[in-house]
Parts: sequence; C-alpha cells; structure tokens
Amino acid sequence: MTDSGSETLELRDNAACRRYFAKFERIVGNLRAVAALDRPDDAESFGALQLDVIEGYLKALSNSFEALSTKYLLTGTLGKAVSSALEIDRTDSGFPVFRELLQMANDLSQVDHHLGSLPSRDVLKQEMVQHILQKREKPRDLQYAMSQRVYYEMLRDRNLFLAQNHPQLVWLGKNKPVDTSKRRRYFVHWAVYDSSQNLPVLYQMMMEDSSDRALSTDEFRWPKVQTHLLAQSLSDLKLLTIARGFDKDFPDLHPKFLRRVHVGPMYSHTFTRQQGPLREILAEASGAPGLDWTMSWSVETLLSKKTEQKAAGIFGKVETEVFHIDPYDTASQEAGVTHLERSIILPHRPYQVLIDKDFSSLRNVRKYVVAADGSVMTGA
Repeated sequence: MTDSGSETLELRDNAACRRYFAKFERIVGNLRAVAALDRPDDAESFGALQLDVIEGYLKALSNSFEALSTKYLLTGTLGKAVSSALEIDRTDSGFPVFRELLQMANDLSQVDHHLGSLPSRDVLKQEMVQHILQKREKPRDLQYAMSQRVYYEMLRDRNLFLAQNHPQLVWLGKNKPVDTSKRRRYFVHWAVYDSSQNLPVLYQMMMEDSSDRALSTDEFRWPKVQTHLLAQSLSDLKLLTIARGFDKDFPDLHPKFLRRVHVGPMYSHTFTRQQGPLREILAEASGAPGLDWTMSWSVETLLSKKTEQKAAGIFGKVETEVFHIDPYDTASQEAGVTHLERSIILPHRPYQVLIDKDFSSLRNVRKYVVAADGSVMTGA
C-alpha cells in the first residue's frame, strides 16, 4: 500500500513488466499529440510556448519511464539474487508509485559513483560473448550489469521527469499595447510527481512584475518564488487558493494566468482496478492486445479579470488580483477555477464501446481517439 492508501502492484513477471512499459511508451506518445490538438488559437494565450513546455515535460516523462524500463529489464529472471520489482499504483493512477521517482533522484545524485564501479559496455559485451561460448548459457548476471550500466547512463545523459521539477522563468517582454507602467511579463512553469495521487502534474503561470528590479536577476525574490510555488504544488489545493496565496505573499508580482494539467490516471484492464463505466468499457474491449487502456487528462485554468487596490498598513495600498470564476458554473466554483476541462484518450475499440453504452457520466468529457495507424483525432 502507498501512503495515500492506494492498492499497489509489484510487477515481478518479466513479460508483464515489458508489456506495462510498452503500453506507457505508446500512451505518452499519444499525449503529445493530444497536447498539440489542445493548443489555444489566441496569440495572447502564448499557446506555442505552452505547448512547447508541455511537450518538454512529456518527453522528460517518457525518458524517466524508459530509464525505469531499463532498470527493471531483467525483473523475474534472476531469482532471489535480485528481488526488486517495479511497483505501480493500481487503483488511483496506474503510474509507478512516488518512491520509484524518489529512488531515481537518489540514483541520479550518485550516478558517477555507480558508473565508475561498473565495467564499460565494451568490456561487458566481451565478457558476455566469452560466457556464452564457454558455458553455453545466457549470461544473466552480465546482462543485469549491462542493464544497470545503461540505466545510469540514461540518468546522466537525459532530461528526466523527477519528483520535483523546479520552476523555470521565461521573459515575455513588457506589456502590450503600450503600458505606462512598463511592467515585465514572465511565464513560469514547473512540475511535480504528486505523492498523494502518484501522478505527474504540470503547472504554468503568467505574471507581471511591478518591481524596479527584474525577477530573473533578483537573487532575493526568485529563490523565494521557487520555494513558494513548489510548496504549494499540491493537488488538494485549489488553483484559487494557490493564486491568492502567491498574490498576497509577493505584492509586486501579479499572477494573471495559472494552469494545472493532471496527467492521468491511466486505466488498463490488465494492470489496474477501476470502477464504474470504465470497468465495463475496458472489460469489453480487452480482447485485442494493447487496446485495453484509457488515459485521463484534465486541465484547470484560472484567469484574473481585474485588479483592486486594498489598504495595506496605515497609509499604504497594495494591488490585488480578482480572479474570474463563473457564479453559474457549479463545477468551476467547486474546483476554484475559471475553466475546467476533462479529457480521456483511448484506442478506437474502447471508444466504440463507450459510444455504444452512452454513459451519462462521460458525456461532458472530451474524447481523443487513437486510430489503428497511431494518429489521434477528436471524438464525438
């Protein structure tokens, strides 16, 4: 069990472990196509930058899963000598549990030590050939050493999605059209692997800076901003709560746009336990290999609609943001967001089952369908 009480599953069978990672490799590729389809058309929404950032995190996520796949390449083939196995959250996410990402970060911090203690690839290959010729059996121990060598090389050489992916700052220029305040505009993005849900969560914020000193060169404010944002990156917190807290704690930084993207859960008839309509859909579509999955993708967006001057101290005033939440939209009010969009990505076969069953709870969920040729299209 995880700390959140979710049921977990250890993939100790090598074939099952290979199927799991192959499934995820395809799904993450589909997510990048979905992100491209979701790109906003409005130039003021800086859609190209948002898309680039999301694709970057999805690529990093793919790299992390590929590294884990290599780490557990020989799971179930080495007996009790190597008992470790990938652990996934089978009820709430379908993703590896949080501690898998923590262990990866620990391995990354000691990558030079591990690579220094392992023979080179060439040496390992030569020893494998000699072992096969002399003993006429698979060189399992050497294969394991090679898999660990490649794993640590991946950690060293690739951009990875870790438990915390610290905020990065992009300067957007000054306000347009001409703004007499000449405020600097910044786009900030960061991501975490949520420990309570075992899911990747991506964050984006656009802010204005009314300080005399640029945030990007401010050695006092920028570290505080990074610490604050990471500390508030909890799925249990509403975006409205996060934005108001930031607006209050940094009087000269003004959040105008805040977005949170939840990647997952992933549901699979083979690897996860699901309830409700998805259970029936995946059970009926489970006959064909690789077609028994769905992936959820939800986007929360919070926008500022105006600013107000509020008293601060005895004579001072401070500018505060007033965020737009539709009073007639119950779902947005409960979530504390301006817009809430839920999507589901699934292969064509389970999509047909979904359409045939016409579950009322899924009618307002946007559907993305993966065709047989791998292309992604918007469903009905």
